This record gives sequence, C-alpha cells and structure tokens, in this order.
Amino acid sequence: MSISSPGMDADVFEQFIEQLQRYVRERLLPAEQTIIETDAIPADILAEMRDMGLFGLTIPGEYGGAGMSVSQYVRTIHTLSYAMPAFRSIISINLGMFASALKNGGTDAQKAEWLPRIAAGDIAAFGLTEPGSGSDSAGLQTTAVQTDNGWILNGTKRYITNSPFAKVGLIMARTSKENLPKNAHVSAFIVPLDTPGVTIGKSDKKMGQSGSHIADIVMDDVRVGGEALLGGELDKGFAFAMMSLDNGRMSVGAAATAYARRALDSAVRYATERKAFGEPIANFQLIQQMLAQSEIDIYAAECMMEDVTRRADAGENVLRKAAAFKVFASEMCGRVVDACVQVYGGAGYLAEYDAERFFRDARIYRIYEGTTQILQLQIAKHMLREFAAAN
Repeated sequence: MSISSPGMDADVFEQFIEQLQRYVRERLLPAEQTIIETDAIPADILAEMRDMGLFGLTIPGEYGGAGMSVSQYVRTIHTLSYAMPAFRSIISINLGMFASALKNGGTDAQKAEWLPRIAAGDIAAFGLTEPGSGSDSAGLQTTAVQTDNGWILNGTKRYITNSPFAKVGLIMARTSKENLPKNAHVSAFIVPLDTPGVTIGKSDKKMGQSGSHIADIVMDDVRVGGEALLGGELDKGFAFAMMSLDNGRMSVGAAATAYARRALDSAVRYATERKAFGEPIANFQLIQQMLAQSEIDIYAAECMMEDVTRRADAGENVLRKAAAFKVFASEMCGRVVDACVQVYGGAGYLAEYDAERFFRDARIYRIYEGTTQILQLQIAKHMLREFAAAN
C-alpha cells in the first residue's frame, strides 16, 4: 500500500491549477516548435518549472515539496500533459518513480539527503529495464555484490528516461544468484550518476516525444556505500520501487488522457476550418462520429482517473485499477490521435501539422510503465488470485 499525503489545501490547489493552465497555454505551447527543432527543453523554461515547484509536487513539506495527494498530483500531471510529453516526462520520473519509492521505503537519512534535492529540481532516473529484461524482473542481470563497506554494482540498464541529464538513479540489482519468491533476489540502490564506473550512453533516437531523452546506464564495478541500499535492508527496497509503478501508471494514464484531449481539440478546430463540397467538414456526419466517439472515450478515461486517484488517497491497493486506467487511457489515446489524423486527411500525414506529431508522440504510452499486454496479464492474475482466495 502506498503512503499517501493528505494533500495541499483545496483552495490553494485550485489556484495552482489555474496558474498552471495559463502557463501551459501561454508559455509551454508556444515553446513546442523550439523543442522539436532542438530536441531539448530550454534552460529558462526548466528554471521556471523549478520555481513553480513542479519538481516537488508530492514531496512532503518538511523536505521542500508541496505535499500533494495522489489525486492532486495526477491532476497536475494531467494539466501539464496538454503540452508536449517532454514536460511531464522530466517531472514524472522524479516524483512518480524515484521520490515515491524513497518516500515510502527509504530510511530517514536517505529521505533527508535526496528528497530536498529532488524538490529543488535535481533530475532522477529509474533503472529497471535491461537489454535482456523489461517486464520480467526475474531475468534481471545487473548484480550488486556486498563488500565490507558497501556494494559493487555491474550491469547495463536500457531505455532509461532522463539518464542523459540525471543526477541520481534508483537502480534495481540482483543481490542473489537464485530467483527467490516475490523477487526477493532483487534490491534497489540509490546511485549518484557521477559515481566512478557509471557511463551514460548516447541518447537514443526515437519515433517521437522530442525533448525527452532515454539512454543506457552502464555500470562497471561501481562502488557505493551501505547507505545506498533503499530502505537499509536487503529485499525491502525493490517492493517499494515496484509499488511506485502504480504512481507511474496513473501518471501515464493522465498524460495519455490529456494528450488525447489536445488531439481532439485540434481535430475539432481543423474540422470547422477545412471546407469540402462548399461547407466545413465538421458538418459531415462521419466526421462528427469520429469527434463524438473521441469525446466519449476521453470522458471515460477522465472518470477512471478520478476514481483510481480517489481510491489511492483513501489508502486502497490500486495496483489493478491503476493498471486498468493506464491500459484504457493509453489505448484510447491511440484511437483518438488516429482519428485526429483521419479528420485532417492528407494534411494529417504531413509534419507541417500537429496531427502527425500527436500520432508519433502517443505511441509510446501503450509501452512504457508496463505494456498493455503485460498489464492485462497482471490484472487477470490478480482477479484469479482474489477469486481463489474467496472460494
């Protein structure tokens, strides 16, 4: 069970959301073309995002954060994600993955050292996926060997978001050669990425999501102290790190829902402006059907988002519902961006128009933080386990 914050004052939070909506509209949307051309978020925008407290949304106030509840955090991510995905990506890994695991499973010393730094804007990475394993943690090959004064890590992590500019990574490593029950052979380690022996690979070229970067983290006899072990105990930190995936999945679901709204708004605008046979194509019933179905799908995802985050704040185990939300929202976003391209027609296939970018950007939502197929298996497994326990 994730440990949820009571959250910000409701009125203060609503004022914050209004401010963020203006910032997205007036600052982030106009900056998108620059980010597409440079493949980087401008330094002045990153500084503004830090000043707004966006890097510390869920971190408790005593560590310099805003102390948002799960529902407030996910709604903030939803608001931010109307803009291109790079803005969410750089924040969500910090909070939904690194800070969440640290807040829920770290020692007091680990929290005191790292949470204020994250809240102030240091970038973090989450190192689970490897060249030979992703969803299958039992296949993880990175090792952590205990020494008299700490640990030695060896291995390679792949597709690690933020790694080209991250200051620290939460690294999953095998601490036993055997595959123990409940992944007890894996622990989590806090590794500063300037530690000798750590090499960051070249940023990978991607289909979409300009400004968001992924790369390998290669560890060759990386020595860290005993304090690097998340939670201070073997096998403890991995469970908290995996628990943080619920937050990550809700964040991706919120992002996919917001980006679908962005694509639908664009399609509606284009349909009212583009004329065929002497009238706006918005007057054609099959165009209206695509727009209406997209609205229905987005509304369903918004309802799921509200429900799962409310349950998370109430302390419920939302593993299954967070997975369901992420699957539905990411698949829904794929349908909506496809409809957007269709509404644009031939123009939707041209890089000159946003519809083409929306289509490319949205494809990854069905893959990271658990592919649709893996999450479907996970949902079914928990359903069957609950049935067996009740009968």
